[in-house]
Amino acid sequence: MAIFFCRSFENNWNPYKLLAHVHLPEVKTNINIAIVNVGAPCAGMNAAVRSAVRIGILQGHHMLAVHDGFEGLAQGLIEPIDWAKVGGWTGKGGSMLGTKSRKFSVSLSVALPFCQAFAGGLELVKAREKYEELCIPMVIIPATVSNNVPGSDFSIGADTALNTITMTCDRIKQSAAGTKRRVFIIETMGGYCGYLATMAGLASGADAAYIFEDAFNIHDLEINVEHLVEKMKTTVKRGLILRNEGCNPNYTTDFIYNLYSQEGKGVFDCRKNVLGHMQQGGTPTPFDRNFGTKMGAKSVLWITDKLKECYRHGRIFANTPDSACVLGMKKRALVFQPLEELKEQTDFEHRIPKTQWWLRLRPILKILAKYKIALDTTEKATMEHIIKKRGQ
Repeated sequence: MAIFFCRSFENNWNPYKLLAHVHLPEVKTNINIAIVNVGAPCAGMNAAVRSAVRIGILQGHHMLAVHDGFEGLAQGLIEPIDWAKVGGWTGKGGSMLGTKSRKFSVSLSVALPFCQAFAGGLELVKAREKYEELCIPMVIIPATVSNNVPGSDFSIGADTALNTITMTCDRIKQSAAGTKRRVFIIETMGGYCGYLATMAGLASGADAAYIFEDAFNIHDLEINVEHLVEKMKTTVKRGLILRNEGCNPNYTTDFIYNLYSQEGKGVFDCRKNVLGHMQQGGTPTPFDRNFGTKMGAKSVLWITDKLKECYRHGRIFANTPDSACVLGMKKRALVFQPLEELKEQTDFEHRIPKTQWWLRLRPILKILAKYKIALDTTEKATMEHIIKKRGQ
């Protein structure tokens, strides 16, 4: 554990040293780095932009801000951005750049995306065959409340959204204090990704969380309703049901509300809430501020290193798969993964990764809701280094 904490501290300390102790370079490079925000805004985006801009300036690069996403890039809505302009951005929510090249001779780009940027990045890589100007290093930083970007266990903005949903669920349940038994049906955001519904369900003590990845039918709904009715006949006075917005086109929030209302007659009444865009949260949480800062800094340092590899005959030419990457968190490490390699891991129709780590936590929901199920604990952990150390 001591080694882990040392590494964690070092990962936070290094970006701090770079940003806090400013030593502006005397010589500027001739490199322009463009920062583009793509897709829906989320908390923590601005912290990543601030970090990327300032690290780029410290490296001697010319930093450019692209307004209104890829559309703004196509229309030339690009302007220089300096150290002072990003001051105070760490605690601001949303996207200050807006999320909707030849003119500036853009050499490199940093994209902070919703899942559209992942698909957009693949299009840019594919277009390298036709347009030489796109043969530049590119890095995508996952920034989405849905936490659905392939190649990363966590996305900037997901923590803020999860905190907001959990706090809202607590307040909604508290609103019924002093009344008779009541069940709340709450719809969360996330598209087809059930991360927010699952994790908010664990945090707020939900009786069920319906998501797209864990398919359910009318029989499952019937079991859930009957189980909740029996619980509410005891000392339990509050029930909470979460439904991800894309979990099922037929079992809508209204359908589930009507079902629970009908079956709970005489035992409890129901209320429904669609949380909407308030789930994006206001100011980013400390985790998202810190995470965004580290991601922004690491992306620009990676781009700087790529320059040395791609600089040929007085210009930059990058067309290898590893020159267009997603910077993602895999377990405890921030790693760069080529976009081409992540294609096979992506369900493009539903805009979710094919494998998602948090799905293994769903059985805990059932246990906490007092369902009688067995929890699979067969997953093996690598303990060899500990065992060997004890045997010495």
